[in-house]
Amino acid sequence: MLRFLADENFNNQIVRGILRRNPDVDIVRVQDMGLIEADDPTVLEWAALQGRVVLTHDVATMTNFAYERIQAGLAMPGLFEVSRRVAVGLAIEEILLISECSLEGEWEGQVRFLPLR
Repeated sequence: MLRFLADENFNNQIVRGILRRNPDVDIVRVQDMGLIEADDPTVLEWAALQGRVVLTHDVATMTNFAYERIQAGLAMPGLFEVSRRVAVGLAIEEILLISECSLEGEWEGQVRFLPLR
């Protein structure tokens, strides 16, 4: 099962909904890991060291730093940009689907956008 890191401004309703539906999903929040107010490169580095796929709403900067890591040949377990316009329920469903159907390492070096459709 994948391990996730929710970015600092990621919607906590989504995180709570994921854990309510499946308490076995390994998801932590940036603020719970002592990374509050850490810049995006620091968050991505920590996620890479921990093997965690990042969940973010920050398309403005986080995705650019993720692409920079990929181009530099650095580890980047994956990043999912979840549009703020996506309904909370749909975001929960898609993240649970990704969690349950993905193999470890499957999203390495990839930036994807939700919803998947």
